[in-house]
Amino acid sequence: MKQFIILFFCASIIFAQNAENNLFSSNEILETKIAFSPKQLRKSNNDTLYFDTLLMYKDGGEWKEMEIGIRARGNFRRATCYYPPVKVDLKKKKAKATLFEGQKKLKLVLPCKQQADKNDNILKELMVYKLLELVTPYHFKTRRLTIEFTDLNKKKTKFETINGFFIEDDKKVAKRAEGKVLERFIHPMAMDSDASIRNALFQFMIGNTDFSTAYQHNGKLLYSGKKIIPLPYDFDMSGFINPSYAVVNETLGISSIRDRKYRGFKRADEDFQKVRQDFIAQKQAMYDLMNSYKADFESPKEFSEAYTYVESFFEIIEDDSRFQKNIIDAARTK
Repeated sequence: MKQFIILFFCASIIFAQNAENNLFSSNEILETKIAFSPKQLRKSNNDTLYFDTLLMYKDGGEWKEMEIGIRARGNFRRATCYYPPVKVDLKKKKAKATLFEGQKKLKLVLPCKQQADKNDNILKELMVYKLLELVTPYHFKTRRLTIEFTDLNKKKTKFETINGFFIEDDKKVAKRAEGKVLERFIHPMAMDSDASIRNALFQFMIGNTDFSTAYQHNGKLLYSGKKIIPLPYDFDMSGFINPSYAVVNETLGISSIRDRKYRGFKRADEDFQKVRQDFIAQKQAMYDLMNSYKADFESPKEFSEAYTYVESFFEIIEDDSRFQKNIIDAARTK
């Protein structure tokens, strides 16, 4: 435990020293306005083609605007969702001396379906990124948004306010960690043991099975300090969020998106126990973080289901026999 705290503290200092005073240096909600055609973005399968639009944002009480390029990203949500997840391209000259200085590429996470729970689902996904910050210094920074969205699909101009958030580019994470991003197949057992267990246990906590560290599905690999570290993202198919469009991977022996399945590999028992205790030590901090979003939910039920889902995770890992059965005994060997 003490060893992890020291390592975590040192890594956090390195990250803080390399952090930029920019878009991600504040936790305040950023008010924005943007207009585009979701249909146009969904139909375009050219990942090098960006569509020009204006991003308006409120900074220091004043509305400012910046020209940006956008395109759809991902595969499943592009084909499934009304609002596709968006990749944002920023020009250096346009971003200079603005809130976005130093940023080149950003992910913009939007709701999926035009359903009553769309804004709450975005809040839950943002909460996942914030919860991850409590258990590892290696994570993507995020910035919460309210978006006045103009849907150019409509014949008549229509404004709606939706939740969203920006995710920083992986190269920014690598820079803070004084490392680099790896883009090749690497067997999970070649990755750092502590970081691997930490990632797999976190995925188990939120009930996510839609990832692969080896093939970098919904994740990147970070090489830092002579260690290979999983860097996860895109958690919307998890039991914590529980969206209507989620698809269950029944080959894993689960029948519901809310069912948990540990997908990490066998490691030394002492490594499992160390990470287990680190999570337990963060239990109250996680509860406090989730409660800080409670008032922002449109549906109290959506918040309650997410909160109790995390409570059920701690019921598992705080019990010796259940931790043994659900984590250590369930760990993969191939």
